[in-house]
Amino acid sequence: MNKIILLLSAACAIMPLFGGCNAPKEEPGTQVIAHRGYWDSEGSAQNSIASLQKAGEIGVYGSEFDVNLTSDSVLVVNHDNDFKGYPVQQTAYSIIKDSLLSNGEKLPTLEEYLQAGKEMPALKMIFELKTDAESPQEAVAIAQSLKMIKEMGMEQQVEFISFSLNACKEFARLMPDNEVAYLGGKYSPKELKEMGITALDYHYSNFQEHPEWVKEAHEFGMKVNVWTVNKEEVIAEMIALGVDYITTDKPEEVAALITDLHLQ
Repeated sequence: MNKIILLLSAACAIMPLFGGCNAPKEEPGTQVIAHRGYWDSEGSAQNSIASLQKAGEIGVYGSEFDVNLTSDSVLVVNHDNDFKGYPVQQTAYSIIKDSLLSNGEKLPTLEEYLQAGKEMPALKMIFELKTDAESPQEAVAIAQSLKMIKEMGMEQQVEFISFSLNACKEFARLMPDNEVAYLGGKYSPKELKEMGITALDYHYSNFQEHPEWVKEAHEFGMKVNVWTVNKEEVIAEMIALGVDYITTDKPEEVAALITDLHLQ
């Protein structure tokens, strides 16, 4: 922990070149999002309901999860299109529904996942859509997801992210009061703002190349998330830049670091 605080102090020393080291001075400052839930813990697994519940238990801002669509239009929570050797988007739900995650849970449907999240209303559900903009499945997945979220009354708890620019535009158009962030790293904050997208969620290398994008985004009233940050020196660098959220596989460690910084 002392090592990373020294790294942050060093990063802050050079940040006036990019507009200052503002994160430790602001409230609530940088917050933590658990990547695919808090999966790196006992009894958990990536994108499992247990990982979601564990993220809620440690009190982080949000828990990220990945949504895919089966060939018969069932929304499931799984990162890759491949699950147990089956291509999810080309496979009927009945074929994979009883397959188990590494912690023994069944593959969760989106409905099951949202229901578990609804029991923790303080935890933001960071919904990543994994479909392809060139596939007709994307429009189906967007429509079904939004219908489900609205029927469950979870509009205020869910935020959207995607590598699909089309999906981001549609989420922003159909859910104008929700935060929608593009993941692809291709566009400046100004360009995203002009497309109607309200936030950016880029790999840390994009912000290392364009550190000015954090300040620019804030000037446009946009939130900034960075993924997936696990290395101490990169965590320090991103906090020094003043990003709003850090998506990490080590949510407890990053949350403890941020707390310590605010107590300095």
